Amino acid sequence: MMEELRVEIMHDGRLKRDGPFELKLFPLRRGPKRVSTMAPKLPRTHVVIEMKVSDRIYGVVERQISQRELLPGDPVDEENLMSQFGVSRTPVREAILRLKAEGLVSSISRGGAIVSKMDFAQLLSVWELLAELEGLSARYACERMTDKEREALADAHNASRSVVKRNDALGWQQANMAFHEVLYAGSRNPYLRQEILRMRTRSSAYRNHSFDAMGYISKAHQYHGLILQAILDNDPSAAAKAATAHLTPGEGAPGVMEIMHKLPKALLG
Repeated sequence: MMEELRVEIMHDGRLKRDGPFELKLFPLRRGPKRVSTMAPKLPRTHVVIEMKVSDRIYGVVERQISQRELLPGDPVDEENLMSQFGVSRTPVREAILRLKAEGLVSSISRGGAIVSKMDFAQLLSVWELLAELEGLSARYACERMTDKEREALADAHNASRSVVKRNDALGWQQANMAFHEVLYAGSRNPYLRQEILRMRTRSSAYRNHSFDAMGYISKAHQYHGLILQAILDNDPSAAAKAATAHLTPGEGAPGVMEIMHKLPKALLG
């Protein structure tokens, strides 16, 4: 699994990092000194990124939850993770503690951890906040996107038409995420994106039975069209309103009662 890290060099030469990485700087080897009348330059450096094992374990489990390979109530197997990564129990437990802190896994009375379940009230609270954050992301994107990014958003929307026509649920999940990722990039706020993705991960299995259910793909695509048009019109308020409604039960998403009937009881806490 490849990891991406953006590094920013501050004016005073300090290195600003974003992500759970350890950074080491090594001077590059240089040849014999030459006489020069030019102003001296700062020594070049080579950045080596080392990702902690516990962070890699966290990433794997988080991805499995996001992609519904692990569902609410499924156990997180410590022994299997130890074997998979060839490590002791310590980094595995470090990763699980982080997953617990983010609400993705929970402890059980007999020991060990499972993927967290939510009751219906918790689920609605998460979706309510997620809808507001998506609206904020669309507002920022409308205010900050370049012309090329607006074109990319239009391209992502148009590319999903064939998925809608086929009523392809799996294809829609990918097309939907591609559209929203363009918005997140355009918002210029990586912390907002991080929080939205965390909430999407936590509610992923539940959305599979409600928001992403067959029959709602066409409606979701229509809301994407409203978001896109608002951004092309440079109307931040309209973009935020459309993005919020897109994930609000009873508007762009199924109603509360319909969601309750669709959700398997085994997923609820």
